[in-house]
Amino acid sequence: MPDLSTLLPLVAILMAVGAFAGVLAGLLGVGGGIVLVPAYFFLFSGLGYGSPDLMQVCVATSLATIIVTSLRSVMAHNRRGAVDWEILRQWIAPIAIGAVLGVLVVHQLTTHTLQIIFAVMVMVISLYMMFGKSSWRISDGLPGGWFRAWFGPLMGFLSVLLGIGGGSIGTPMQTLHGIPIHRAVATSAGFGVTIALPSAIGFLLTPVPDAPWGSIGAVNIPAFLITIAMTLLTAPLGATLAHKLDAKKLKRVFAGFLFLVAINMLRKAFL
Repeated sequence: MPDLSTLLPLVAILMAVGAFAGVLAGLLGVGGGIVLVPAYFFLFSGLGYGSPDLMQVCVATSLATIIVTSLRSVMAHNRRGAVDWEILRQWIAPIAIGAVLGVLVVHQLTTHTLQIIFAVMVMVISLYMMFGKSSWRISDGLPGGWFRAWFGPLMGFLSVLLGIGGGSIGTPMQTLHGIPIHRAVATSAGFGVTIALPSAIGFLLTPVPDAPWGSIGAVNIPAFLITIAMTLLTAPLGATLAHKLDAKKLKRVFAGFLFLVAINMLRKAFL
């Protein structure tokens, strides 16, 4: 166990990170994972944990938090009748298959490789957030089973590699096919549970040598508990702010922030 001089700053930083992720989740409708993974990485590496498998811990811990936050989000959206349970029912199995495959692949990848994958994918997501328009359409309805058969596993797989829920991929996928944005966001929260639950269980059973203190398998339990406590407290604040601030401008600012985070992650990967 770390000494008190290390433990107290660690708890304080994790509280701040969890609070920030919660506000963003409520404010912009994005999952906290896209913030938590780089935050965990910079925090743990700054504390001297330099394991080749450190990114596994960051991804796994982020996914564990998504179980709780996504369940809370689904219940809140369901009270407003916004969740499309038929889409969820049809997509659960393909997404879960992709998530399990993601765990198996992440276990084989080094921190260096995961850093590059995370940075490139987050750049793509940030550019879509910055320049994408709600009017963009591919069709006026989701395609049939053939589309689910390949895109569902792909979404689950990529989400696990990034340590994120379904929102960053599932929401634009639905809106591009004519699903209203509020219904797409609500349903994507359900995707998050489908991705995070099987992958977190798999990561709990995945041993990681030289993992940060308090880890079970690849999941860091103290980081998980502190993050969840803060996220649940601050997400309602973000939702309140969403009704008072210009969400489009904030989303572009956040996209710029993500782009810089991705650039910094690439820098650390190659230096």
